Amino acid sequence: KDNRSRFWGLYKRVAEEHDDEFLERYNSDMDIVLVFSGLFSAVSTTFIVAMESNLSPDPNDTTHALLTQLVQIGLGNFTAAGSTPVAPASTWSPSISTIRIQSIAYASLSFSLLAAFGAVLGKQW
Repeated sequence: KDNRSRFWGLYKRVAEEHDDEFLERYNSDMDIVLVFSGLFSAVSTTFIVAMESNLSPDPNDTTHALLTQLVQIGLGNFTAAGSTPVAPASTWSPSISTIRIQSIAYASLSFSLLAAFGAVLGKQW
């Protein structure tokens, strides 16, 4: 064997060792990213579900308004009851801060799921 074939044989062995270390290190890093993003997504989803009720009107307000209207009709006070039913939900809207917080929560969940998707693609590559 000449020097060139020994050089390329040594180069191949060193390159394979380096590549194996590289792949093992980044494979374990992607495992950590998958675990972290999974846990973060679960916690983020829990907060989103808990905050979801802030985006819709309280059904107790509607029930209370309709019961008040029924009592007024029952007492014969038709003018206080009004000719149209009271719908508090039609005038209700969520606050700007609630909408912003929900938007940030959904964005963080989306980025967490995107990170998990990227880690899965990286592991399969």
